[in-house]
Amino acid sequence: MTQHETPTQNDLEIVKEQLGRPARGVVAIAYRTPDGQPAVVKTQPKLPDGTPFPTLYYLTDKRLTAEASRLEVAHVMKWMEERLGKEPELAEDYHRAHQHFLAKRNEMEDLGTDFSGGGMPDRVKCLHVLIAYALAEGPDHFRLGTEAVAIAADHAGLRGTAIPQDWPTIEELGIDLGQFDFSNT
Repeated sequence: MTQHETPTQNDLEIVKEQLGRPARGVVAIAYRTPDGQPAVVKTQPKLPDGTPFPTLYYLTDKRLTAEASRLEVAHVMKWMEERLGKEPELAEDYHRAHQHFLAKRNEMEDLGTDFSGGGMPDRVKCLHVLIAYALAEGPDHFRLGTEAVAIAADHAGLRGTAIPQDWPTIEELGIDLGQFDFSNT
């Protein structure tokens, strides 16, 4: 994992290709894959045209966005959200992550909202956001993001290419992929 870097023109061209449109409001490459590609960008809380954009970290790497979508179809979000209601420590961890991202975004510009992204702090609405936030901040920052990255890494064989080789594994985290229905992905 790299430190947040000012994007080069080449980085912005790669992100444009990844997204299929020009990148907007990018202030940093928040995560670069082990194979060197920009994969998560840090964005301004407002886009250049003034449109609010409260998602601090945005996933751009095609491999990761495709896998996040597959995991959503396999009901990983539903599994995570059910656990928020049953595991108070997990819910508190998720709430702390929400507060952290909200504070980081508000350091740049306070939008006057309590939305930090991905359904936080009560719901799990978007694995793209959880994966982006976890990759930008590291595996020890919040549990559900760490789990989402591990599931993506191990389900899609992305470890060492899009995700660091040393990211926690599903086995280390006690996750059984057999509980998810990947038949429609």
